Amino acid sequence: MKLLQEIIIAKTQFNGVVFPTPLKPNRNLSDAFEANILLKREDLQVVRSYKIRGAYNKISSLNEQEKKQGIVCASAGNHAQGVAYSCNLLQIKGKIFMPKTTPKQKIKQVQLFGKEYIEIELFGDTFDDANETAIKEAFTLKKTFIHPFDDLKVIAGQGTVGLEILDDYKEHIDYIFIPIGGGGLASGLSTVFKELSPTTKIIGVEPAGAPSMKTSIEKGINTRLKSIDKFVDGAAVKQVGQNNFTICQKNLDDIILVPEGKVCSTILQLYNEEAMVVEPAGALTIAALDFYKDKIKGKNVVCIVSGSNNDIERTAEIKERSLLYEGLKHYFMIQFPQRPGALKEFVNYILGDDDDITYFQFKQKNSRESGPVIVGLELKNKTDISPIQIKMKEKGFNFHYLNEKEDLFAQLID
Repeated sequence: MKLLQEIIIAKTQFNGVVFPTPLKPNRNLSDAFEANILLKREDLQVVRSYKIRGAYNKISSLNEQEKKQGIVCASAGNHAQGVAYSCNLLQIKGKIFMPKTTPKQKIKQVQLFGKEYIEIELFGDTFDDANETAIKEAFTLKKTFIHPFDDLKVIAGQGTVGLEILDDYKEHIDYIFIPIGGGGLASGLSTVFKELSPTTKIIGVEPAGAPSMKTSIEKGINTRLKSIDKFVDGAAVKQVGQNNFTICQKNLDDIILVPEGKVCSTILQLYNEEAMVVEPAGALTIAALDFYKDKIKGKNVVCIVSGSNNDIERTAEIKERSLLYEGLKHYFMIQFPQRPGALKEFVNYILGDDDDITYFQFKQKNSRESGPVIVGLELKNKTDISPIQIKMKEKGFNFHYLNEKEDLFAQLID
């Protein structure tokens, strides 16, 4: 059976379980990019992400013996919630492996959705660590493994997002931006558009720190990355699924890599301007618009907002990453002269009226003439950093600029 037919069938299985999410035009984004920007609000789904679609479609298709034996899955959060909710509805026992780095908010939500039907085990630092362990357990205990993306039933369930978009919007869609983690949503949704709206440009979006699909397509073979930045946890995988790679290789017109700092700026923008709470993966497609602004001008553009399972405890990190990306936060290791008034001179002469010291820590003194201090500055305008560096040199403050020294930055900034 063709994948599109599987997607159409999947949609018929969702009655009373998965509800269509709104496709809403966004005035602020439309004005900013001089385009008609529409947001597909999967963050408003019952488990606050599209993952319920694939999970339920797969689990509901199991035979009675498979349901009786139970299921196993691995997830960084959203797939786990979809699986937990499905297990609860279908009264099937499930065990869910999640990385130890999963935000607490997501772990709590999984338990709430699954109730007594699911067991959670935290394992490893990444999705891939948890995934390998889950696969072994499923094989050993002869339980069905519910893959978060590399499964045609899961792909078909995610693809129903595309059918809803085309049902809701009757004008031609010029561009659709799809977030990519393992590739389940991108595989299903791109299949719908290639078949039913073939002139729509399909743009995949990955976090710059986990470019698994882009790397694989460029190399022509599904490639496992050696390391990734785990910040965009809903889209940070070392290797995409084989089915997903094969489909996306044929269907995607382009893939954009978005820096994690840009994702953070977008999260804050959506909260402040739209009262939308989105997780990092949920902000990917909107963050990508800046990198396509010349091409989308005057066009009809759809962005998938994939999820809203954000942990409030990450707010400080999100703000920090955003300020660093925007050029408004800067860290220095400064050798302060050991003379009276040196600190006062730094504050009064080096810094401007709108500059703020947000981090100040003495390190071990190793000289009578000077002492090392780690200083964090927050600026109102990113162009102000150059005059600060010039003034420090003029006044004899020797310094290392830590923003450009990633290894040193990680060691020195608490």
